[in-house]
Amino acid sequence: MPLQSLDIAARSATTTPPPGIRKTLEVAKLIDVTKCIGCKACQVACMQWNDIRDEVGENHGTYDNPRDLTAKSWTVMRYSEVESQERGLEWLIRKDGCMHCEDPGCLKACPSPGAIIKYANGIVDMQQENCIGCGYCITGCPFNVPRISEKDNKAYKCTLCSDRVAVGLEPACVKVCPTGCISFGSKEDMKDIAEERVVELKERGYGNAGLYDPQGVGGTHVMYVLHHADKPELYNNLPPDPAISPMVSLWKGVTKPLATLGLAAVAIGSLFHYVTKGPNEVSKETEKEVEKELEEEGKQ
Repeated sequence: MPLQSLDIAARSATTTPPPGIRKTLEVAKLIDVTKCIGCKACQVACMQWNDIRDEVGENHGTYDNPRDLTAKSWTVMRYSEVESQERGLEWLIRKDGCMHCEDPGCLKACPSPGAIIKYANGIVDMQQENCIGCGYCITGCPFNVPRISEKDNKAYKCTLCSDRVAVGLEPACVKVCPTGCISFGSKEDMKDIAEERVVELKERGYGNAGLYDPQGVGGTHVMYVLHHADKPELYNNLPPDPAISPMVSLWKGVTKPLATLGLAAVAIGSLFHYVTKGPNEVSKETEKEVEKELEEEGKQ
């Protein structure tokens, strides 16, 4: 993997044009769930590399631990037991975390300038120093990924190890995976690897095997190879057709320009009134009435 420039393609709540001179390679992480054994080495590597440690949890009768993403657990393993007449009982395991959408809903929903950025290579990252902790990024995410820390009221999620990628290294979870189910490289190369794997799975009887790269968010930079790509919801409610909330699209698509036009109209109207009518002045009669009332109050 060559060194990666971290040119910014988009920032939250800003219209500053991004740099466009360099052409950056789009990267992606491919997770082949058909090879995953659920060992959680990726969870451990994520915490070690990012120097975070979640609180010790409790056993709830499942292998999921922690049970959900947190501000200190940026990736978790999801275990699902699925039973069908055709295949009997299956144990479907999925590594959950940020999908790094090509059209990120978190970035669109964020009202704080520069709190969420998308690099030209496709990685979506957060700049906690600009985060105001409003939680709109959670509302905008169709995968329900970002989490707000109770300690500093900032949003956190997987960064796809942007610091490692910038110096030509693969993400920490990729490096430690013992079965090689996680691959990293250019998005086109990852698609080619996925295509070969899907052919193998279909030859082994998984007729609905396929690549999960949902187009409702413009595709993602974290993709899955699934045995049952026709039913992604089997993998602990992976959304079949994720999309940005209509409310977020409405706010950023139509309402915001209209609000801007409204504010501009108010400013222009105020200026016109000032030029044609001049500043508000108090009449002599009003001044005398006020002075008279003050005098009477002083006598009392």
